[in-house]
Amino acid sequence: MNWKLDEAQQKLPEVIDAIASEPQLIFNQDKLVAAIVEPKLFQAFLAWHQQQKVSSFADAFAELRQICAEENYILETPARCSDRYIPLFGNLVW
Repeated sequence: MNWKLDEAQQKLPEVIDAIASEPQLIFNQDKLVAAIVEPKLFQAFLAWHQQQKVSSFADAFAELRQICAEENYILETPARCSDRYIPLFGNLVW
């Protein structure tokens, strides 16, 4: 069922009772502002949402740093060459 915001505030116990049959949608000036659903449905959504997350490179590097710290491993990175040739800039070297 759809509720107007002020009506939902006044009849909150009725709104909560109604979630047993279907999600309750709350609107403010014809704009959906909230949806009240039963706890099992919300938990299922949270589990699905967690599975859909895509890891970023930042997440991968954070995990790598954590593993290295746990294993007392130091990741050594070689120094950059300052005299390497860069084709885009011709004979200019950095």
